[in-house]
Amino acid sequence: MKRLCVFCGANSGHDPRYGEAAAALGRGIAQAGLGLVYGGASIGLMGAVADAALAEGGEVIGVIPQTLVAREVAHHGLSDLRVVTSMHERKALMADLSDGFIALPGGVGTLEELFEVWTWSHLGLHRKPCGLLDVAGFYSGLGRFIDHVQQEGFLRDGVRNMLLMAEDPTQMIAAMRAYVAPETVALINSRES
Repeated sequence: MKRLCVFCGANSGHDPRYGEAAAALGRGIAQAGLGLVYGGASIGLMGAVADAALAEGGEVIGVIPQTLVAREVAHHGLSDLRVVTSMHERKALMADLSDGFIALPGGVGTLEELFEVWTWSHLGLHRKPCGLLDVAGFYSGLGRFIDHVQQEGFLRDGVRNMLLMAEDPTQMIAAMRAYVAPETVALINSRES
């Protein structure tokens, strides 16, 4: 494992624990000798995770579409800032550069990014770990909903277990490193006649 991708908000949210966790995750990634890949902004949780990793001497690669350079205030102090043409290109490049994916608190974009890479894992397009950092219970309701989706027969057990959850950045990094992808995951439940 060389790099972890962090999906998170360009906003900071209302709870100061979100920013504290973002900084702790950035520090932890750098201290673990890993690089950070993220959305390239200098503001919100994105800025907090990047600045903390940089302060620890870590490699930080930002990937941002040209249309968001001004809006998300691109971070120009990174190890590497890559400006791309579209959101699709952004997500593909972030995935290619990364060996695992962690979602900090964020909005619909954060969720969409994480769900896409988790879906890719389910489909066997990669074998990289995906995780939710459940800061101050931010993702606990989502975790219960995903359990409900599984209980209702729309998600196989192996797929649910492919999405890691932890409350602490250090635990999440350790879980990422320890992750072993399942050998095979069936795409649909078979129906017995």
